[in-house]
Amino acid sequence: MRFGQTRHMLIEPFGVELWMNEFENHCTHNLAETCVASLTVAELLELTGVGRAALDDVADLRLTYGAIEGSDRLRAAIAALYDTIEPANTIVTHGAIGANKLVHETIVEPGDRVISVQPTYQQHYSIPQSYGADVQILRLRADNAYLPDLDELASLVTDQTSLIAINNPNNPTGSLMDAAMLAAIGEIAGRADAWVLCDEVYRGTNQTDPGTGPSMADLYDKGISTGSMSKAFSLAGLRLGWIAAPAQLIQAVAHHRDYSTISVGMIDDHLAAIALEQASVLLERSRRITRTNLAILSAWVDEEPRVSWVQPKAGTTALLHLDVDVSSREFCIGLLDATGVMLLPGSALEAEGTVRIGYANHTEVLEAGLPLVSEYLAAS
Repeated sequence: MRFGQTRHMLIEPFGVELWMNEFENHCTHNLAETCVASLTVAELLELTGVGRAALDDVADLRLTYGAIEGSDRLRAAIAALYDTIEPANTIVTHGAIGANKLVHETIVEPGDRVISVQPTYQQHYSIPQSYGADVQILRLRADNAYLPDLDELASLVTDQTSLIAINNPNNPTGSLMDAAMLAAIGEIAGRADAWVLCDEVYRGTNQTDPGTGPSMADLYDKGISTGSMSKAFSLAGLRLGWIAAPAQLIQAVAHHRDYSTISVGMIDDHLAAIALEQASVLLERSRRITRTNLAILSAWVDEEPRVSWVQPKAGTTALLHLDVDVSSREFCIGLLDATGVMLLPGSALEAEGTVRIGYANHTEVLEAGLPLVSEYLAAS
């Protein structure tokens, strides 16, 4: 049988991941990276104050499966990131990518209406579409600061709506919804008794203090928040994420998770717990990097006549509008070939005419790469 021939196998190729897989290992200046500059294990142990002696604890770990839903220590540290969430309202997953897939897998049935913002991480519309859902796109527009139009959202909700998927802070635009807007989205969802999934992997990187915004799991009784060690916490190599949600959703997710996960790695769980017990320290580092680097990027955009944007409020990425005569993919391939600088074409995000830049890598990478983009634009 040809793969993709039956209904349940149909899924769109993942644009971002295909691009990263094809080009990420062939660049010299990675300005497509979405994680805050990654930490080494030694840096993690130093930042958190546990020191290299903690490696002895790792050495003593017996490499069995470990706690199925995540260790008590880790789930307590995750719960502490929220205002109303208890450890029992959390479950540990293989990255936020695993968390998001589990949520969609648990909630979405064929024929359900699912509303997703766009641009966003492609999981949130392609996965429910592959399950036979009626996926409706709420387009985020530059003229509305890439925030959802709540009237338009309300018009898309029907009695068949099971899920609204949002992303806050938003990837790729860096837009940021406040508590009032999140609560309003919850109220709209409540009219249909629908869930709201908020992908919050960039939470903690606001450009203004206090730096960490509200969470959907704290604001709506059917709110689901997913998080990760990858982006704001600079530990993508742990491949560890989580879901924070009402107990009924966690229990339902656990049934699906049993078929794909068993448990996360013991070492990953252990290091993630160390990190999240000192979450404020790691997020302070991340904000220092993102705020420094966004100022550098902003000054560059101001000097580039063929580049425009809506400046991000949070996150690690920005969507740049380019005044060029080629497709975004052609531009990015040409840039990479000529300079070694890697960006992400907007075509991978259903946002042709733009490129996504990741500005939270090491500052020297950004400072070296931006002048090369300028040179390429000038020669184009």
